[in-house]
Amino acid sequence: MMFLADAGPYRKNAKAVYFLTNEAKNSVVALKVHADGSLSDGSITLTGGSGASGISSMNNATAGPDSLFSQSALKAEGNMLVAVNPGSNTVSLFTISRADPTVLTLVGKPASTMGEFPVSVALSIKKKLACVANGGAKAGLACFRISAKTGLIPLSEKLLTTFNIGQSTPPIGPLNSISHTLFNADASALITTVKGDPSTKNTGFVSVLPIQYTHPVTPDIRSSPNGTAVLFGSAIIPSNPSSLHGPTVLFATDAAFGTTTLSLSSSFQFSSFTKTTISGQIATCWSTFSPFTRTAFVTDVVKNRLVEIDPVTGNILQTTTLPNNNRGMIDLASAGRFIYALSPATPGVQGAVVVVEVGNGAARQVQNFVLNTAGSAAVGMTVSV
Repeated sequence: MMFLADAGPYRKNAKAVYFLTNEAKNSVVALKVHADGSLSDGSITLTGGSGASGISSMNNATAGPDSLFSQSALKAEGNMLVAVNPGSNTVSLFTISRADPTVLTLVGKPASTMGEFPVSVALSIKKKLACVANGGAKAGLACFRISAKTGLIPLSEKLLTTFNIGQSTPPIGPLNSISHTLFNADASALITTVKGDPSTKNTGFVSVLPIQYTHPVTPDIRSSPNGTAVLFGSAIIPSNPSSLHGPTVLFATDAAFGTTTLSLSSSFQFSSFTKTTISGQIATCWSTFSPFTRTAFVTDVVKNRLVEIDPVTGNILQTTTLPNNNRGMIDLASAGRFIYALSPATPGVQGAVVVVEVGNGAARQVQNFVLNTAGSAAVGMTVSV
């Protein structure tokens, strides 16, 4: 199956990286990116909403790190950025300054997500759409038209689709919770992964909401790919430019064993064609695809390592244990030859954003940028290029 695009257009390094504090007064932290990939202080911008954390099923305590049991709590594309506010059931839209991408301006007021406890957000500048996945007692998807002048305009008065997974607000996880929502390469579909719970023989599923022109088409189509159980963070594998409307290929983590690569059929059903078991993994939950290396990278919240995988074959190419004192990493993003990963604070260890240079079969830590804004509740990682 040939679907990997030429890496040329993706060699640009990031100009800035962003994550959410997810504190009571929720904020977007923006960090400057330099030519060598390293980071320096940028800005902290209030979202106008509230952060919140889920409840860990392991100890019935506030979750963190991995406070939302999800990937992509915020997303940047072009000169726009959207971010969830799980404590106030809202989503915020910002413009990104072209002169200084660490300067963010809130557009309008945060919009209601029409559900409870939003955990993941998708953004398409091409379709002028933002969609959010709610993960609480009122779980489901809502979509908005984006406007740099007026903000987020809801496409409906209620959720476009609901997920009856029996959750609470805040949700109890990480099992049986909403994982990640994202658009495919041409934004013709909104894809959402939902974790199952092997102990209850609930395998979870992938939801696909087709996008016709610029409008989501309901109802969504759901499938549970063979062999999957706890699907979490995912990444679209870019298609060859000559087959832009070809099959959508999704690389996804599965906390039950490692990773899988899924292909979307013309009937919007996903099936698995690779499965990778990662030895010694505990919580492999977040992923990114690097067009520079044409490979995928995954993180584990309690294993301080970066694993590189060929999404076509499923082969593990390398495992890099990082030379810092972090416990592990969660959300990550790629730009040029660098991977940026968030490592929220743990007892005795400050939070950090880790910068890793990849390519030529090697991975090297460039920086472990420690900062006090990356508390245990911190989530998300996205880049401006």
